[in-house]
Amino acid sequence: MKLHGYYRSSTSYRLRIALELKGLAYEHEPVNLLQAKQKDPAFTSRNPFASVPMLEADGRDRAQSMALIEWLDEAYPQPALLPSAIEDRYTARELAYAIATELHAPLNLPVLKYLKNEYGRSDDDVGTWYRHWLARTLEPVEQRLAQLGTGDFLFDAPGLFETVLIPQLYNARRFGYDLSRSPRMCAIEAACNALAPFERAHPDNQPDNPERSEP
Repeated sequence: MKLHGYYRSSTSYRLRIALELKGLAYEHEPVNLLQAKQKDPAFTSRNPFASVPMLEADGRDRAQSMALIEWLDEAYPQPALLPSAIEDRYTARELAYAIATELHAPLNLPVLKYLKNEYGRSDDDVGTWYRHWLARTLEPVEQRLAQLGTGDFLFDAPGLFETVLIPQLYNARRFGYDLSRSPRMCAIEAACNALAPFERAHPDNQPDNPERSEP
């Protein structure tokens, strides 16, 4: 497998987590979003969405992180990213898709650039925008977790929800979002980040991170 991605992209990050949880070997192919490499004709001829991640696997180029994660769970069933009980699978999807569908669109890099370049918004304005939309989704996610009475993870082990949550919290901190009212999400984050698959998937440990410390 070859993963085309960017170290700080939340969608690339979530797919790295899924691959690591599955124990699947993959080669990393950097796509620098700040240099708009995802728009190069050589890339868009393979991925017309002009987005990351893209995964080369089984002779096919696949895009869209959520579809990719569910494909991985079907193609490589163990360990499962979704629980066996139908209601538990629904709960995992409810929370994961709340973050993936409600937050990615207004908070991704092209939107933030558009706010600055087309509307002349300052970095402070963009940060306010970012935190507003984070709160709109993360607050109800926290409330749902409280209703469920979660422990270290949503269920017995990290899965679909955690693959989506952890990258979003990483970005939330980058933009100064106050997580003091999100104790259950932060507890899950801490439990995940103590595990080797999450450590390997972390942006700090990616080969295209310009600030990565050399061993």
